[in-house]
Amino acid sequence: MLANYLIGLREGLEAALVVSILIAYVTKIRRRDVLARLWLGIGLAVLVALTLGAVLTFGAYGLSFEAQEAIGGSLSIIATGFVTWMVFWMLRTSQNLKGALQSDVDKALIGAGWGLVLVAFLAVGREGIETALFIWAAAQATGETTLPLVGALLGILTAVVLGWLISKGLVRINLSAFFAWSGAALIVVAAGVLSYGVHDLQEAGILPGLNSLAFDVSGVIPPDSWLGTFLKGTVNFSPATTWLELAAWLAYFVPTMFLFLRAVRRGRQRKAATAVPSAPVVARAS
Repeated sequence: MLANYLIGLREGLEAALVVSILIAYVTKIRRRDVLARLWLGIGLAVLVALTLGAVLTFGAYGLSFEAQEAIGGSLSIIATGFVTWMVFWMLRTSQNLKGALQSDVDKALIGAGWGLVLVAFLAVGREGIETALFIWAAAQATGETTLPLVGALLGILTAVVLGWLISKGLVRINLSAFFAWSGAALIVVAAGVLSYGVHDLQEAGILPGLNSLAFDVSGVIPPDSWLGTFLKGTVNFSPATTWLELAAWLAYFVPTMFLFLRAVRRGRQRKAATAVPSAPVVARAS
């Protein structure tokens, strides 16, 4: 539930910031007449995300066990790729998100302004699709449906409230630090989703090594214990992990976390360099 709360909070806050920036900019340039088109794009994006969630949840009914595992494993791997891309993309563009969105709005307002529907749809839809796919994959990994959904909804509601408070200037958040810390946490969660996706493909018979265990600590951490449930719900930890699952986890987590932390450090260095004014040049008399 905690992992899904984090997903909902991060993705929801991104979407809330995008919506607040779009509305504030359209209002600032005195084009309130196109606000309805903006909300139309946002509504379509939410509808697509909900439809995707419903298809993922109910679309596999009636299929064989192997087919369900194959679909679940493949989508878990795809979800890992989406979230990884999102984490690095937001880390790179968070500093200039406002300028990029305002530029898109200026281009979309040429003519009748119907392009604003597409701008809002793409900006919010990306977050919605990523959220639906990753929450579904995380729910598959934990074997639960209600708790992951509740966690995600609570995260989204928190994000909506924070977005509104930020837009009103009532709350200030260091967004760079927020996206850095939440991005690192999501990489840990994504590693677990990827590992479970490999497990699903082993269950489907597509990948070998289902009975070749790297470790089995079920006696120490029973899957149905509070600790096993907590670890499963947060980082998708499995007490009985195959060698292939462990290899996939390490092959993803180690280089991805290294590249992410390096990108965070470089971003802070660039920010510090631009914040320090250069020393004035003083001419010396000969």
